[in-house]
Amino acid sequence: MIKKSYEEINSKIKNGTAVVLTAEEIISMVEEQGIAATTRKVDVVTTGTFGAMCSSGAFINLGHSNPPIKMSKIRLNDVPASGGLAAVDTYIGATEVSDSDENYGGAHVIEDLVAGKNIRLQASSYGTDCYPRKAIDTLITKDSINECFLFNPRNAYQNYSAAANSTDNILYTYMGTLLPKFGNVTYSTAGQLSPLLNDPYLRTIGLGTRIFLAGTEGYVAWNGTQFNPSKPRNEKGVPLGAAATLSLVGNLKNMSTDYLKAAVFKNYGVSLFVGIGIPIPLLDEEITQFTAVRDQDIQTSVYDYGVPDRSRPALKTVSYAELKSGMIELNGKKVRTAPMSSLYKARAIANQLKSWIQKGSFLLTEPVAPLPSEANILSLDERR
Repeated sequence: MIKKSYEEINSKIKNGTAVVLTAEEIISMVEEQGIAATTRKVDVVTTGTFGAMCSSGAFINLGHSNPPIKMSKIRLNDVPASGGLAAVDTYIGATEVSDSDENYGGAHVIEDLVAGKNIRLQASSYGTDCYPRKAIDTLITKDSINECFLFNPRNAYQNYSAAANSTDNILYTYMGTLLPKFGNVTYSTAGQLSPLLNDPYLRTIGLGTRIFLAGTEGYVAWNGTQFNPSKPRNEKGVPLGAAATLSLVGNLKNMSTDYLKAAVFKNYGVSLFVGIGIPIPLLDEEITQFTAVRDQDIQTSVYDYGVPDRSRPALKTVSYAELKSGMIELNGKKVRTAPMSSLYKARAIANQLKSWIQKGSFLLTEPVAPLPSEANILSLDERR
């Protein structure tokens, strides 16, 4: 059995001899040369995904004014931000909507900050002896504030379900526009490039894992909310539905709007597209086998979003090869499919991360602790 360590792989990265492939490139090499030979030759596989991740936001330390203020109500470009932290700390959620423009929200504020644009800060306070000021209205940029870091509670779903609509009406959802009477099916994943599908048991992904996050390096801070790795799996180890998620953190000031984009979903609201890439070290043959997963090996369920009950039954199980073909069969008829994530961007992320590693500017980190092996999710009804 071939075994490698993080230290060995990082040493090769430092001296420029590490062999790095993307999660698409590894597939053909395994097919041509086999698992053992590929494991010997390749050190790291890079992954990528770029999709709407509503559970995202940014912590900002705005800096003190003179005289100082303890901000209790805060708006950034007329988008409400949290005033429940310390005097000039705030958190702005990606899906928070402007008080004056329903098509502008927290995601836009975050993108505008990254782009270096002026952001209007309006804040009020009840006033205290040590923070006497009661109001402020000024402009800030990412260079004028102190810390500003992206902290996303739930990103990079391991495998998300596809969506359809049985009703007679168009449905506007976070999975996009769903046409009546099963007129289309939407899905959101990079498939065989997707980070958590290339390491389905999270053997190399845990607390402290260094990743590509929106154009700069970031880290896995915790398991994501709605973390549920105990979902049923197929023979390849791939979960058959939404399973593990990640909580991620990174320096917003160093990010790029190429990989961080605000979006508006009609009649639903605002979201943030986030680019994530995770390097997977080939520590042994089992991990190599996992990284060679193909779209035809990855299945997900199609759900009817016309049924409002969260316990809605699955209509069908399909592979991502079928979904990516542009058409699947549903209830005896051909139905168009459409992605809600960008495969083009996912490939760009995997290749950018590959380039960083090959240049020696991005080393791998061994997790300081594993992510949980049990589900972290219960419904409100289950908790009662």
